[in-house]
Amino acid sequence: MKNRVIGALLLVAMALPKVVLALTEAPRSDANAVGKEVYEKHCAACHNDPNNKAPEKASLENLTFDAIFQALEFGVMQPQGAALDKSQKSAVAKYLAGDNTIDESWITASQCSNRSIDAVNVSSGNWGLSQGNQRYVSTAVSGINRDNVSSLKVKWVFAYPRVADVRTHPALTRDTIFTGSKSGNLFALDKKTGCIKWRYKAEASIRSGLVIGDRKGVPTLFFGDALGSAYAVDASSGELQWKQSLALFPTSIITGAPAYHAGVLYVPISSYEVAAAGMPQYPCCQSHGAVVALDVATGDKKWTWHAAKAATLQGKTASGLQQFGPSGASVWSSPTVDEKRGLLYFGTGENMSLPATDTSDAIIAVELASGKQVWSYQATQNDVWNAACLNGGPNCPADPGSDLDFGASVILTERSNGKDILLAGQKSGAVYAFDPDAYQDGAGKLLWKNSDTENTVYSPNPGVHWGMAVENGKVFVPIADVDRVFEGYVARPGLYALDIDTGKRVWAHPAERGCELSEEQRSAAWGLEATRQGVKPKESDCSIFFSLSAAASATDGLVFAGRLDGKLQAYDTATGEVVWESETRRKFQGVNGVEGKGGSIDVDGPVLGDGMLFIHSGYSLFGQIPGNVLIAYQADPIARKE
Repeated sequence: MKNRVIGALLLVAMALPKVVLALTEAPRSDANAVGKEVYEKHCAACHNDPNNKAPEKASLENLTFDAIFQALEFGVMQPQGAALDKSQKSAVAKYLAGDNTIDESWITASQCSNRSIDAVNVSSGNWGLSQGNQRYVSTAVSGINRDNVSSLKVKWVFAYPRVADVRTHPALTRDTIFTGSKSGNLFALDKKTGCIKWRYKAEASIRSGLVIGDRKGVPTLFFGDALGSAYAVDASSGELQWKQSLALFPTSIITGAPAYHAGVLYVPISSYEVAAAGMPQYPCCQSHGAVVALDVATGDKKWTWHAAKAATLQGKTASGLQQFGPSGASVWSSPTVDEKRGLLYFGTGENMSLPATDTSDAIIAVELASGKQVWSYQATQNDVWNAACLNGGPNCPADPGSDLDFGASVILTERSNGKDILLAGQKSGAVYAFDPDAYQDGAGKLLWKNSDTENTVYSPNPGVHWGMAVENGKVFVPIADVDRVFEGYVARPGLYALDIDTGKRVWAHPAERGCELSEEQRSAAWGLEATRQGVKPKESDCSIFFSLSAAASATDGLVFAGRLDGKLQAYDTATGEVVWESETRRKFQGVNGVEGKGGSIDVDGPVLGDGMLFIHSGYSLFGQIPGNVLIAYQADPIARKE
């Protein structure tokens, strides 16, 4: 992806070799002076400017030395770190991290007395919560309806130490919730208490959602990390079964959750090169998106679909900088399996450099068995964009596009006549519907398009981001528009319900900030919180952000959606009325003994099951509100009707 891949910047954590750790032993005063100089010269231009969409300096200061150094040496900041020697990387890591160290004694102290796991009966074991990535579970599974939703209260909170972002979509079984973090920790937590059943440490930040599938008769967790590796971990024991590097390029990353079906894992491949392209001396761009099919028994590759041909030299900029292409069309959502037709559906992002391809900003259908492309639909042509377009850098094309990815998973569901339909939401704000049986000559058949919330000019982080949900003939569309003064841009943040048959709006619930900011505050440095823009102390709780970016989740009569100001809300699916709300933007004491704080709700949506709801809160990217908690809510049992 593009505007979300940067969430991985400087967030990779793994143990460092002793020879590298020795670099931290330099006197603090010397390292601090050198580190500050390196930061100001090589890092500040991006991390002090929220328009570059990099984590701000305050977020970096919450990380450990290991995390920062590893990201520069081997991880997602390797292109930027290439200009530094090891002593400089060590100095800037020590300058930012200070005395932060990793203390994992809380893991042992928080272990469950009973560590058995029932991982067979899965209620929500994938990104889409159900088949077809519908993000819907029945009340029989969720245990929540209109009668008891008002009783939802915080049951327990699990806090991740030394992180400012939480984004991994958990997987839920009858007695366990599995969750990952950017520190690389994968946890199996008791569903009712939050105690730890086991911990597995991945080699890099866990970005993707978690998926449960069967491997040789054993329930297994599958996920991807920030270095482009896929993992299979025994769900009962936490033991690694296999690990497979899927990085096609040094900048490859796995952002979307894999999809599991019939012994095959379908893994989406994205790239953070779109961020590296913002550096003035970076030769842009050579990476592209892909989907890789793996045998779950061994991790061996079965096939790979490529979004573009291998990039070649296209020319040079006026300053002599080499330019490569084609590139881009990253896949950063969870693919959707269509067993009946033997197809796999997914969306793509924009091209990063010229020439443009017909696979960018598109919905793609490929064969499950072979990866052969069957049909496609390109919603926006010639959308070529990268981070250099944010600062006028040389890698920005002369006529840049509007950065209109398909980042939300395609939904496979039914119309009222019983026929199947595909639904796709774009960052433009538009929602598209396709007939999966009517494609012709390699082109998808469009049934309808809803443009109520569409913007066709470039604007920061607009439209549909992470996921829509369906229930009772309606699709629920979270719109993430930023309320910023921007030429040609009309923000329409909120939750929208559309009729699945026609695409017509059923209801709209616009999101409102609930507090006042001046036009100057809204316009200046849109990525910063109001408290950093001269807002008076009494107004310090007023957030720049309040729209809906995270995936929504539905059950009978209810749709749950989180907001960037930390509010989690339940809407009546018939009327759009908010019937329950919880403020997650506050301090918590974790059941694991770690202090926690909620913030922006972004990326992963609510997970529902057995009268409980689980949600991550905290996301500091783009200047949003940092946080580090997984919150478990529980509702009163549904009263039986006589």
